[in-house]
Amino acid sequence: MRAMVLDTPKTRLRVVDLAEPQPAPGQVVLRVRACGVCRTDLHVVDGELASPRLPLVLGHQIVGEVVAGDDRFPLGARVGVPWLGWACGTCRFCRAGSENLCDRARFTGYDLDGGYAELVTADSRFTFAIPSGYPDEQAAPLLCAGLIGYRSLRLAGDAERIGLYGFGASAHIVCQVAVAQGRSVFAGTRAADEETQQFARSLGATWAGDALEGPPEELDAVIVFAPAGELVPAALARVRKGGSVVCAGIHMSDIPSFPYALLWGERVVRSVANLTRADGEEFLALAPTIPIRTEVEAFQLEEANEALARLRHGALRGAAVLVP
Repeated sequence: MRAMVLDTPKTRLRVVDLAEPQPAPGQVVLRVRACGVCRTDLHVVDGELASPRLPLVLGHQIVGEVVAGDDRFPLGARVGVPWLGWACGTCRFCRAGSENLCDRARFTGYDLDGGYAELVTADSRFTFAIPSGYPDEQAAPLLCAGLIGYRSLRLAGDAERIGLYGFGASAHIVCQVAVAQGRSVFAGTRAADEETQQFARSLGATWAGDALEGPPEELDAVIVFAPAGELVPAALARVRKGGSVVCAGIHMSDIPSFPYALLWGERVVRSVANLTRADGEEFLALAPTIPIRTEVEAFQLEEANEALARLRHGALRGAAVLVP
């Protein structure tokens, strides 16, 4: 089978012919129909996340068709594979319902080969049925951009006025959820990025503008999707007393020092780590009821390096998706 393989961080992926995977007990083999390109993939390629398994097939927003495996899904079923690929089930975090924090967790496209390939193997317990009505390419971003964004929104609480700083794959999905819930969305982008600002307004954002400057009114919470540490104090400066700033990325540049006055007033800064299967089941049931529509740009499998470069330079609207 064809796959795009990372041999060493800070190098290009290369096209490789690999042996077709064989399922172990409890696993399924999927023929990949689409795989979203995530900023986490970019962090792995750029060497910003420590100790990925190498050589590695990236990709953890996988929509595929079951071609072999156990009896949880019939042959031909369309299922999705997310970032969380396995958890131990026995540690204190797993027992408390926080399998996203499992110390032994394995992640798709990081510890386990992912979906930048024609075939992929996955633990059937950590896969989801894909809701009907979503073409493969449009379903793929729901499996990480959507799931992490939704978990971040939940952790932001009942904020009525919510900022989304970094309006990319996750934010354009979360914006639709928040608007459907009756919240006011304030989209923070690069100062001169008028195209993205217009995109945010087209999805229902009340305001869109320079994230560093912030909107002209106080917010209840801000979710920071962009991996830019300087946005954290900028967000705190716009959050009301008792409000929160949620950092949604798996990697972020260093947060600069800031005056304690920005944090005082029981403001909260917190991170979001990974996802649980409960998040996935809840979000994928919710998505078609809104209905969420994902904006995607499709690339051939061999164009993975181009897709990653476009993401690195902020030259994508919505999400990139590889189609083998």
